[in-house]
Amino acid sequence: MSLFKSVSASIVLAAGLMSGAAMADEVTTFVKDHAAIGGTDPVAYFTQGKPVKGSDEFTVVYDDVTWKFSSAENRDMFKADPAKYAPQYGGFCAFGASKGFKVPVVPDAWKIVDGKLYLNNSKAVQQRFEADTQGIIHDATLNWEIIKDKKPEDLKEPMIR
Repeated sequence: MSLFKSVSASIVLAAGLMSGAAMADEVTTFVKDHAAIGGTDPVAYFTQGKPVKGSDEFTVVYDDVTWKFSSAENRDMFKADPAKYAPQYGGFCAFGASKGFKVPVVPDAWKIVDGKLYLNNSKAVQQRFEADTQGIIHDATLNWEIIKDKKPEDLKEPMIR
């Protein structure tokens, strides 16, 4: 095998492994538009009390997924303590996780409870979350251990607790 073919084969293999890693981590993290939580700055929920769109200028790769931030300060805060700012359940809908599903979220349906960020699928689902916050968090946390490594499309049956 020539040096060129050997290097080419190595590059193709490495690219395949890297894309596999990204896909695997997109199973445990909600990714939309090539960024965790759709490019919304997770730190802004804590510092500004609202969702703020992140920028391509301020990014961090955490758990092999790109996270976007609205400022260098927010990026640096996240880098210093990602577990503090990353949303629960990989950024998937908390209410959905409580039922055993991985459901996309919208930036405006959120709540910080006991210093942790929870996102939901819609304002209507957010109202249901707020009506039984502790119960939903309890069920979602139990279910997350079961569904965390499964693809959303593989979760067909609700988990009733």
